[in-house]
Amino acid sequence: MSQTAAFDLAKEWGGLAEHILAAEQAGMVSRTFRRLDPERQIAVINAILAEAGEHGPANLNMTRVAARAGVAVGSLYQYFPNRRGMLDFAVRLSTASLLDLLESGREAMLSLPLREALYWYLNGGMAWGQTQRGMLLFFGRAAYQGDPQFAATVVQPVAERLQRFVEELLQAAAARGEIDPGVDVPAAARAVNALLIALGDSQLFPSLNRYFRVSEEGMPAERVFQAGFELILRGLGKQK
Repeated sequence: MSQTAAFDLAKEWGGLAEHILAAEQAGMVSRTFRRLDPERQIAVINAILAEAGEHGPANLNMTRVAARAGVAVGSLYQYFPNRRGMLDFAVRLSTASLLDLLESGREAMLSLPLREALYWYLNGGMAWGQTQRGMLLFFGRAAYQGDPQFAATVVQPVAERLQRFVEELLQAAAARGEIDPGVDVPAAARAVNALLIALGDSQLFPSLNRYFRVSEEGMPAERVFQAGFELILRGLGKQK
């Protein structure tokens, strides 16, 4: 898997057209929105999520969303039944697309040696966060500020899938004989997943880096990432 391919994958919205069609059939979005080009659709969705992430779901402002998306306020009312429905649609679609994206790269990742898989898992997630700023801001608010409204519908399904994905990576590595057969894989997966989240999110959310202190001048993040991978591999490696 090339670096270009991994970053292109991070820019994709899995099943975008299918999810929008389903949302239209459920009355969450209009046919007018479905007929927009995908770039415009994603701009609107990101604007909704970024606005909710910065100001909170209760303070979602249609004028600011329109300005972020580069559309007229009136267009938003043509796309969505109401303000609440607009946010529900954006959250539902972006969460489903993220889960689809994780699934689309699953088989390729499981076939990689563990070090490479960990590298692409971390860097692919960071690339996704850098290209999908709206979802990143919204998810960060929901996860780190404990927003109860979206804990079960956004944070929990994504978090569970990420943890299960890391566990599958370790299981695949164990099957190839890369790690010690005595490793408690379910427990180790939780520890590895937590470390990778801390490393990646520290670079996506500068406020977290001030606490985690992953990188600073003279200590690039990549150097710390590689040290983290080495720590994981040595810890899981076959014991003499």
